[in-house]
Amino acid sequence: MARKENAADAANAGRLKQIALTYKMTRRADKTIGLVLAAVGIITFGVFLAIGFLIGHPIYLGILGVLLAFLASAIVFGRRAERAAFGQMEGQPGAAAAVLDNVGRGWTTTPAVAMNRNQDVVHRAVGKAGIVLVAEGNPNRVKTLLAAEKKKMNRIVADVPVHDVIVGAGEGQVELKKLRTTMLKFPRVLTGPQVTATNDRLRALGDLMSNMPLPKGPMPKGMKLPKGGKGR
Repeated sequence: MARKENAADAANAGRLKQIALTYKMTRRADKTIGLVLAAVGIITFGVFLAIGFLIGHPIYLGILGVLLAFLASAIVFGRRAERAAFGQMEGQPGAAAAVLDNVGRGWTTTPAVAMNRNQDVVHRAVGKAGIVLVAEGNPNRVKTLLAAEKKKMNRIVADVPVHDVIVGAGEGQVELKKLRTTMLKFPRVLTGPQVTATNDRLRALGDLMSNMPLPKGPMPKGMKLPKGGKGR
């Protein structure tokens, strides 16, 4: 029993520490967060308390107002913390991969399935909407990466829809903070078993490519090594 209580206390302490760290991080980007949360809480409580006096139940409505004030402040805090986090990640390499990892259950993310020397990168996510290729980098350069990756997907899993998204603030692009929402808006066309089968086929392809042995002995005349390859 004592162990369970100690574990619960440790978990609560961990949550409080996480909330405090999130608040500090948010405050660095949003200097007014404290005033905003206080205003939301006070106004919510004040409204319910006033209604309580009007209908003759100030105590009941006051208690309800305290609970709802806390809830409203928590919701506002969560949204502003999320906005601050996206603001700090904006433009950072791998930011889209971090967002994809938190899209939700049912999605499998593979970061950096394609990349060029300029560090433009394409990530892949597989879910009930099919395959979503998410590109970060120069819009003109990533189009080439996306086209090559879509062609590869169509050869491997031709029966699975493939969507592509370019993260950015330009026309036809999706802002980082809207990436998760965009992913969830894609129509769900695959069943759970189909998603699993798609992931298995893609994983098998990756394993096959990584484990493919190079031929031993002298290289046949006229054959060239691929870029990055080394002779034996």
